[in-house]
Amino acid sequence: MGQFVDLTSSDGLVAPAWVARPEGAPRGAVVVLQEIFGVNSHIRSVADRFAANGYLAVAPSTFHRIKPGVELGYTGDDMQAGMGLKAAVEGLPAPGVLPDIQAAIDYAARHSGGRVGIVGFCWGGLLTWRAASLLQGLSAAVPYYGGGVTTPGEVARQPQVPVLAHFGERDHWIPLDSVQAFAKAHPEVEVHVYQADHGFNCDQRGSYDEPSAMAARDRTLAFFDKHLA
Repeated sequence: MGQFVDLTSSDGLVAPAWVARPEGAPRGAVVVLQEIFGVNSHIRSVADRFAANGYLAVAPSTFHRIKPGVELGYTGDDMQAGMGLKAAVEGLPAPGVLPDIQAAIDYAARHSGGRVGIVGFCWGGLLTWRAASLLQGLSAAVPYYGGGVTTPGEVARQPQVPVLAHFGERDHWIPLDSVQAFAKAHPEVEVHVYQADHGFNCDQRGSYDEPSAMAARDRTLAFFDKHLA
């Protein structure tokens, strides 16, 4: 259903993105932002599922500026490698990888002919929140357990589009009290908390929680149907 294509950022960087196309005309588009494990088989499957629901899905490689071709699993060693890569990207001079995400948004708009939403997981959830505040061409954003989203510097951002945010109440990376503070600071954001741990959407991780993943998926699809249709 999908294939890699090259996207060109505003500064000339050429980086790959997994693009999954629906059967027939797209009803809109969704940019899918990776975890710290690269555009791996899980992220590609997420994009493919959005395509199966009628959306053009674009999953850019947000590690490409640091290291091309990253595709990690979910072992302890993979976690350490991914955290190192994330730290390197976060250490880039501003605007970091935001131009690469903007290139994906622009591609999604051109090739779908419709509105564009964005969804991201873990670190991708953080980038989704930043994109909702700083980038152009979006109509909706859905961060899943975005690490760092509930820190003061990120809470201070003001999203420019409707946001639906998913968190796990047992997430040891994102304290529940910080989620509650985030929800209080942003009453315009639709916040849902699940009886689950970090990474509950990923069926390749030990923290996968099917009931929570399915509930979040249904809410996400309904949210995109509302704002991208």
